[in-house]
Amino acid sequence: MPEVDLDFPRAWVEFGDPADPAQVFRCDLTWLTSSYRCIFGEGCAGIYADSPDTGCCTLGAHFADQADEKRVATHVARLTAELWQFHPGRRVRAADWVETDEEDARKTRVLDVEGQSACVFHNRTDFALGAGCALHALALSEGREPLETKPDVCWQLPIRRSFREVERPDSTTYTEVSISEYDRRGWGSGGHDLDWYCSGNTEAHVGTTAVFVNNAAELTELMGPAAYAELARHCEAHLRSRSALALHPADPRH
Repeated sequence: MPEVDLDFPRAWVEFGDPADPAQVFRCDLTWLTSSYRCIFGEGCAGIYADSPDTGCCTLGAHFADQADEKRVATHVARLTAELWQFHPGRRVRAADWVETDEEDARKTRVLDVEGQSACVFHNRTDFALGAGCALHALALSEGREPLETKPDVCWQLPIRRSFREVERPDSTTYTEVSISEYDRRGWGSGGHDLDWYCSGNTEAHVGTTAVFVNNAAELTELMGPAAYAELARHCEAHLRSRSALALHPADPRH
């Protein structure tokens, strides 16, 4: 089955943030209870047809903010040549792994190797550890969650967190925090030009447990422990009661 359409009926749930009365979470139950899982190295075709082994690392990672970059820098300093194929062989400098794009936004460097471009931390297939992220390998070697060592955009994808200020009829306001699917549109206008994309593709809906379980660590980081616990309760209830219309169309159970 080809990649599904971007727009289809979804089931959502809203609930107040147990840790912050000024926030309300709006969560996509259709996505969070789907069978999606990352299949990097297990059939992922990459976002560009001519670079299938680099997954979504082809363009490098933009930092969310200065704090994101500084946090990653503390972990880059611990990388070794055994974990990072392109380690400079000396003390790592910012110029070894940070660059700016055409709009002066800071991001990880993109390195071209034999005509294949990808993030400087992306170890290629000929590396001893095989293809994959050096920062991800660092986390696993230290018994950490990869979200601790990688740029925010890397560990969040394809979960999307967005914020919106909402005014109620009584003129009170709250911050709506949406937790949803990072589909092609999350990449901006260029997302429609990607040759392959995972979240809406049947090939990636092969998980034996749902997204909210597989990505519990990431969702807890994005929402906080109390809000994640509430989300999990709603997801479990949705799994028990949902109809076929509430399934993600890429899900084989549809």
